[in-house]
Amino acid sequence: MEQAYEEVIDFIAAGTTPHGLAAFSPSDTVKERVSTLLSLHKNGTISAEERSELEHYLQLEHLMRLAKARAARHLVA
Repeated sequence: MEQAYEEVIDFIAAGTTPHGLAAFSPSDTVKERVSTLLSLHKNGTISAEERSELEHYLQLEHLMRLAKARAARHLVA
């Protein structure tokens, strides 16, 4: 989980543009971890700790989607 937060923090700290924000994508490592957690959740074998981790990933994803949507408005203008 920490890696996902670190990636977002580094991205924000480096500064960005609406184009940069629109192009942001998490690392393959983070994508694979989320995929694993989603599979565990779907199969009903996810632990409480893993469920909490998945919820954090989903919150980060929601935040980034909102930011990307707002950046898209700047790209159109």
